[in-house]
Amino acid sequence: MTNDAVVVTRDDQAAVATVRMNRPDRRNALTTELKVALRDALEDVGQDPQIRAVVLSAAGPAFCVGQDLGEHAEALRSGAEEPMRTVPEHYNRITSALTTMPKPAIAAVGGTCVGAGLGFALACDLRLAATGVRFATAFSGIGFGGDSGLSATLAHAVGASRATDLLMLGDAFTAESARDWGLVREVVAAEELDDKALALARRLANGPTAAYAEIKIAVALGTVSPLSTVLEHEGAAQSRLAATEDHRNAVEAFLAKEKPTFTGH
Repeated sequence: MTNDAVVVTRDDQAAVATVRMNRPDRRNALTTELKVALRDALEDVGQDPQIRAVVLSAAGPAFCVGQDLGEHAEALRSGAEEPMRTVPEHYNRITSALTTMPKPAIAAVGGTCVGAGLGFALACDLRLAATGVRFATAFSGIGFGGDSGLSATLAHAVGASRATDLLMLGDAFTAESARDWGLVREVVAAEELDDKALALARRLANGPTAAYAEIKIAVALGTVSPLSTVLEHEGAAQSRLAATEDHRNAVEAFLAKEKPTFTGH
């Protein structure tokens, strides 16, 4: 699937889809066209049972610099309703597509990642970043608070105090700082980023994707719920997973000292 704003490639053999933002000349600034295309692409691959892992990436020297402020300013001047609708119609649905898809999502951050771009990266389950990448929240600089889930995902990742600092002051931080804070799994050479992200996606696609889906739900629940609620959920999740072929086959493989094969069923 390809259009001017987003390119989706599927590796059917590996059961991996790559969703690539494709406005390199504008540093993947988020126009309505790009937001709609990204939302629809992520919802599509998220619901596709043939896809077992997803990579979110971007063409050009930037991952995403957030909202296209030229388009935004034009809409504000005209009195259009678009600036008020874009959060529920675009940003929230993009973030939700990444956080709720029942499969792992990996962000391959190859360049500047700010604003909603950072929100989308943090909505993924795992992140890789290229050496030299700079991150920032950027919202307060234009008189905004956070969106794209950043108010929650950033606080959960680095703690409320540091998240408040980053959101209020908007100071940029490096890929190495992001790694040290736990935001990024690994910092790699730019020329290795795509291959490393695909290798990680393939590894996950070969794993127990039903268990991964339950892990995503449980971790999200665990950040906002009391322990009693988490324990109840974990018990129900383990019961669901105990009935899967993946679990039963993996137990038998363990006892036979063999490597398990997972199918997602």
